[in-house]
Amino acid sequence: MSDTAHGLTTGAVARHLGVSPTTLRSWDQRYGIGPAVREDGRHRRWTPGDVAVLDEMCRLTASGVPPAEAARTARTGRGRPGPVPAAPRSPQRGPDGGLPAADARRGLARAAVRLDGPALDSLLRDVVAGHGLVAAWEDVMVPTLHAVGRKWESSGDQYVEVEHLLSWHVSTALRQVTPAADGSVPAAPPVVLACVPAEEHTLPLEALAAGLAERGLPARMFGAAVPAEALDAAVRRLGPATVVLWSQARSTANHALARHVAGRSFGVKGARTHPRVLLAGPGWAGRTVEAGMLRPGGLREALDVLARCYAEPPTGRGISTARAAPR
Repeated sequence: MSDTAHGLTTGAVARHLGVSPTTLRSWDQRYGIGPAVREDGRHRRWTPGDVAVLDEMCRLTASGVPPAEAARTARTGRGRPGPVPAAPRSPQRGPDGGLPAADARRGLARAAVRLDGPALDSLLRDVVAGHGLVAAWEDVMVPTLHAVGRKWESSGDQYVEVEHLLSWHVSTALRQVTPAADGSVPAAPPVVLACVPAEEHTLPLEALAAGLAERGLPARMFGAAVPAEALDAAVRRLGPATVVLWSQARSTANHALARHVAGRSFGVKGARTHPRVLLAGPGWAGRTVEAGMLRPGGLREALDVLARCYAEPPTGRGISTARAAPR
């Protein structure tokens, strides 16, 4: 956080708290929780004491206290005796410029509990830009989603709205990922991404689609609960070298469908190829991986496998008929 002789900037405080600068300005205007110093009478500069009041405001609102009441309590606490609050810890950015994962998770969770959509968008953009898609997903997004889910499960029907809002903004951030390279896309059939029938969990598959976009690899995302007939039609029309089938739970894993897709063939007579099938998600665990199929251990491994497909010389209509040995 940028500390100066005149205090902390609004942007620095917002990043520390996991809120948007607009939220801080709104709290100042509505509830009188503003900075003690205004440089040149206009620019806000926040002292350690100001930040301590904001921390209390965030704690109270996150626990369900109405903002106006939380503001009164936080302001009252400013006058209580005790040690002068230390300046908030300045996040040490890594060589890639990203906030430490722990700080990012804390900020996301706070913003989600407050239902602060603009702050979620801003934080998620910073995380993806600073860490890259894979690290942002594995180290920040997934742990925060799990933490919010656990909070919901342990509190009855509370916080369902928090989980839904966070999931939506994570999905939005994933769809906004753009190629990190020169933007060129290989002139080859795209990877087909689909949830098996009856599977509604799409976020991990969306993360894979975002990872492919970041690497400049072509993909077609078909989303949740794709009917078997529709998946077969898409595979037939696109002739993909690889089809990724996502299953979150064993109850949705459809091995017969996976075998059917792996048995599809494309190309001219004498040079026909079959699609490689990636069985993604925990639903496929516990079964032997059949010929022509792979079961990657996570997002990074799945992306590496798919990238190698495009690096291999093309054969027939597919990218390659070579198949990596399953782990």
